[in-house]
Amino acid sequence: MAAHSSLTSATPARTSQVRRVVRVAAGNALEMYDFQIFAYYAAAIAITFFPSGNEYASLMLSFATFGAGFLMRPLGAIVLGAYIDHHGRRKGLLFTLALMAVGTLSIALLPGYVAIGLAAPLLVLVGRLLQGFSAGVELGGVSVYLSEIATAGRKGFYVAWQSASQQVAVMFAAVLGLVLSSILSTGQIRQWGWRIPFLAGCALLPFLFMLRRSLEETEAFLQRAHAPQPAEIARTVAANWRLVLLGMMMATMTTVSFYFVTAYTPTFGASVLHLAASGNLVVTLCVGACNLLVLPLAGALSDRIGRRPILIACTIAALATAYPALSWLVSAPSFSRLLMVELWLAFLYAAYNGAMAVYLTEIMPLEVRTSGFSVAYSLATALFGGFTPAICTYLIHATGNRAMPGVWLSLAAACGLSAALILSYKDLSHQRARSLNPPL
Repeated sequence: MAAHSSLTSATPARTSQVRRVVRVAAGNALEMYDFQIFAYYAAAIAITFFPSGNEYASLMLSFATFGAGFLMRPLGAIVLGAYIDHHGRRKGLLFTLALMAVGTLSIALLPGYVAIGLAAPLLVLVGRLLQGFSAGVELGGVSVYLSEIATAGRKGFYVAWQSASQQVAVMFAAVLGLVLSSILSTGQIRQWGWRIPFLAGCALLPFLFMLRRSLEETEAFLQRAHAPQPAEIARTVAANWRLVLLGMMMATMTTVSFYFVTAYTPTFGASVLHLAASGNLVVTLCVGACNLLVLPLAGALSDRIGRRPILIACTIAALATAYPALSWLVSAPSFSRLLMVELWLAFLYAAYNGAMAVYLTEIMPLEVRTSGFSVAYSLATALFGGFTPAICTYLIHATGNRAMPGVWLSLAAACGLSAALILSYKDLSHQRARSLNPPL
């Protein structure tokens, strides 16, 4: 009888936790959806807002605008991160969603260059900067919220759903792209069809606001004896600059590999490998499904064996295989080869990030957990990950070697490996010091 009572009481608690995870992660999915569709339809956006007689120049301007949004992330991480660490996780997540909504609507409804001239590309840039500003703390805010509501021994599993929710957005964007490509011609998509995915994201905004309004504040935040002021938060983040730098290096592996296997794949498949657009979107859909499966499994595995073994193993594997895999792909491009290579790189990303995101929440001091996480991650995205499509496009154009993105992925893996090894050494040093000088 007692066992039955315990089981029935545990079930509502588990259901409540699932609802909290869904409510907080849903808005994070929209953020990634907005970024994905901008990258998916970069060529169409280039024609609409950045017309040029040179296709390469137009595409680079479009990708540069895509990347420019990431330049605002560090500023958003500092300003909005301090807001969340002072006012609470719930209020901050509602505010970032509102900012994201304004940026998305501005791009979806903006007339093209033909209608309003130079104002069109400038306003698109403003919309992207606003999206980037809000996104600077969205991921950190969600990750910290999930880490603080996690049950004992399952923090990695909980935090992994932040990134897993983004994969739902990747898959939805790919499915919507497949549907559009089947009912609209390439010319129609380039003229006006690309706006449909943006409007679809806008249609979800009221539902997402309703979900986030029902969020409860985390116990960890409510139990703090002191809520630091923004100036205190900034000083504490600055004092922990070494941790922020190492966190940025770890996140570089995540951001570069993620934006390569998702945002850049349709362009890489179509413009570089000259494969069918529908096949490239199918590959992206499969990548999202792979990530969705592997991320929570990797997070749960990190709860059992630790974060660092997974971080080190994945970065070594990426260093050893990224360039050879892409060289094999470009030697004889095909749908099957693209699928195999992208799924392998997606597996490495998902396994790595399943351990990395939670580890980043753990190494940051509690009083600046959101700010520290967000600054580290947004710097990695702003300096490296967000410009991955543009950098890959440039490297291929400059060298004539279509496998050059593999070198960029390898450099990102080297950053992640170096940070993991440094943090491992520091932890071992601290453990050795404690063993030699035990507390009285």
